[in-house]
Amino acid sequence: MKRLSSFLIAALLALGTSNAALAYSGEYFVTCNLDPYGDNFLSLRTCGSSRCPEIARLGPDTFMISTDPYGERGWRHVIVLNSLQDQSYSGPRGWVYSKYICAVRY
Repeated sequence: MKRLSSFLIAALLALGTSNAALAYSGEYFVTCNLDPYGDNFLSLRTCGSSRCPEIARLGPDTFMISTDPYGERGWRHVIVLNSLQDQSYSGPRGWVYSKYICAVRY
C-alpha cells in the first residue's frame, strides 16, 4: 500500500510539472475585416458580449495578444499592444469579437 501511495504522489507531481511546460504564451492578432465605409472600429469590451460596456474602440491595424488559447462563443480575451514589438503588455485588456481579428503570421 505504501508503494502504491508513493507511485500516486510521484505521478501527480509529474503531471503538475508537465502542465507548467505547456503554459500558453499568447498569439498575436491584428484588427481586420473592418468596414471602412461603416464604423471602421472594433469594440474592446469588459466581457464577451455585445451587451457589455465598451472599454475602447480599436481602429484598423491595431495589434493585440490573446490571453487564452481558445475563444468563448466567438469572443477572445486580449491585451492591446502599441506595436508588434511591444512587450510591456500594459495596454487595455478586454474582449473582442473574433470575426474582426486575424492572426499575425511572421
